Amino acid sequence: MAEALDRRQQIIDSAAASFASRGVAATTVRQIADEVGILSGSLYHHFESKEAIVEAIISPYLDELRVRYREALSGAGDPPTRLRNLVAASLATAATHPQATEIYQNDVNYLRGFERFAFLRDVQREVRAAWLAVINEGVATGAFRSDVDPQVFYRLIRDAVWLSVRWFYPSDDYPVSRLADQCTAVFLDGLAARPAAPAAPSSRRRRSAARTSAS
Repeated sequence: MAEALDRRQQIIDSAAASFASRGVAATTVRQIADEVGILSGSLYHHFESKEAIVEAIISPYLDELRVRYREALSGAGDPPTRLRNLVAASLATAATHPQATEIYQNDVNYLRGFERFAFLRDVQREVRAAWLAVINEGVATGAFRSDVDPQVFYRLIRDAVWLSVRWFYPSDDYPVSRLADQCTAVFLDGLAARPAAPAAPSSRRRRSAARTSAS
């Protein structure tokens, strides 16, 4: 039994790497079997189809994402804080499931063509609703700009967050929380440097007095 579970996990791990790098459509069962070191027929003892392997890879990722989103939105906080929580939840889930994240982002439209993956439409609706609820709340309260279409803002920040899986590797020096803070700051505050605050009147008087004394 343990050996069968180990083999199943080997298939999942190998397939995840192949799907993420080559795409689901371009990866064959034979390729997966060859990489694991088994015959194609033996693979079917563990999974009924290639699509079943895909589901075994992305389902845990999507389940965790939905749980994290609900937790992110369940607490108190203003819209910027809640937006940051969604960014952090997305990045943390992607860090835990990097290959599943890339598979989902690259192949979700392809997978939706299979009846087996009809549930992906519900996931997409739930994810979009979570982001738009926070963005629309921010616009309504004046925390976010009203001249930027919420749908456009959602798509931009969503893609920035999800595509970071291709280049971001968390470390002790640069954890997920730091990237979440900086991503949120870029989208809410931009990259333009803020002008230096003018010196307080008392400070200007002290400097003026010091120059007068020196002269």
